[in-house]
Amino acid sequence: MSHGQTPTPESLRIAIVGAGPAGFFAADQLLKSKEVEASVDLFERWPTPYGLVREGVAPDHQSIKGVTRIFDRVLAHPRVRLFGNVQFGEDVTREELRALYDQVVYAVGAQTDRRMGIPGEDLAGSWPATDFVRWYNGQPECVDLDFDLDVERAVVIGNGNVAVDVARILLTSPDVLAKTDIAEHALDALRESAIREVVMVGRRGPVEAKFTNVELKELGALEGVEVAVDPADLPSDLEEVASRQDRRVARNLQILADFAGREPTGAPRRLVFRFLASPVALLEERGRVRAVRLESNHLVGGADGALKAQGTGEFDELAAGLVLRSVGYHGVPLPDLPFDSAGGVIPNCGGRVLNAEEGDVVPGEYVTGWIKRGPSGVIGTNKACAAETVAAMLEDAISISVNDASVVDPEAVLDLLDGRGTRYVTEEDWGRLDAEEVARGEALGRPRVKLVRVEEMLSIIGKGEQ
Repeated sequence: MSHGQTPTPESLRIAIVGAGPAGFFAADQLLKSKEVEASVDLFERWPTPYGLVREGVAPDHQSIKGVTRIFDRVLAHPRVRLFGNVQFGEDVTREELRALYDQVVYAVGAQTDRRMGIPGEDLAGSWPATDFVRWYNGQPECVDLDFDLDVERAVVIGNGNVAVDVARILLTSPDVLAKTDIAEHALDALRESAIREVVMVGRRGPVEAKFTNVELKELGALEGVEVAVDPADLPSDLEEVASRQDRRVARNLQILADFAGREPTGAPRRLVFRFLASPVALLEERGRVRAVRLESNHLVGGADGALKAQGTGEFDELAAGLVLRSVGYHGVPLPDLPFDSAGGVIPNCGGRVLNAEEGDVVPGEYVTGWIKRGPSGVIGTNKACAAETVAAMLEDAISISVNDASVVDPEAVLDLLDGRGTRYVTEEDWGRLDAEEVARGEALGRPRVKLVRVEEMLSIIGKGEQ
């Protein structure tokens, strides 16, 4: 095909950077299209695909991981290739992808956490909850993190589902976790944990909490765990307040009221909900966290009508040896791409990447998932997000100016990666790693035993260091 010619359906080639839910849903949408016959290459920085499904979903929530059946089907498609263990910006650049593909989609998610911006946040014993989640899920980057669990109380800052997951993992019996795919190093550490109380701190009230009904209810069913909610934190006219809320909030209020009405059981472990409190500082002892300084809040109406937490000037200290902040994810910039640092997203309009300076559409480049819309929604939310982006891609496809046939040769990217000595992982390689994990799990009565070291993964598929 000559330069500048409108592509035929057979010639449209697409690169997706990021093989998590957002990337897979985009690939699935493209493969289902009757307007084009697209070939899709998925690039992933780790040898293993599936992103947050593998490194974010709690190990005791195996049913949620069933979404990988869709992703497996995508990987098995003859017009899909996986390139795992490929670092964007190092192994392959933006410029190179734009030369090799008709369209490029960035689906890299939000790879870091939001900070609280308070004194003592960087003390030893203070961590992003996202690091803890990735640690117990076996993400290679976090395997060697050293969480001190030899403390009596942990404080989790946040009232969303990640905060709930973290609290539940800290308090769940290791014998229960041993039946899941939790990383072995995490299971070993949790078996030795001295934590007996977890306090979840939310700056607003129970009505504003973001956790879902199922996640919240699970906390009340933990074996050997007493759940404590101060009745004073609940609305005095609870039924009336609940009637004005949506179903999720109304049900959450009912569950919390049930917790508040429970008699103390003397269980060996305890979960405490603390609403209407904001951390203002982490206090130190010998270079480590010893306590969280909290300010009590009340709710006031903002200019937009939403209730906001406002400090009352009343403070107290909550002793803690481990603090995990779970106040949201935040995107990180990609090499050479425009970035909105305030929103933590790549600037875009309906999935089309925008030039940061002029705000013009950048032809042929797109975003989907959290790097497009910010860290909101659940895994399934990425499907509708991907559909919007793919619709824009297909609309633009008729006017794409594609490259010379020699440049867009499907083998060109292989030549590039091979020339750099990149030990990339294919869909067949991942199949072998997956089978190895499952086999190791079967021997122990577990869904799988995760491989957590990149070199071990590469050695298993015959691509280890020579």
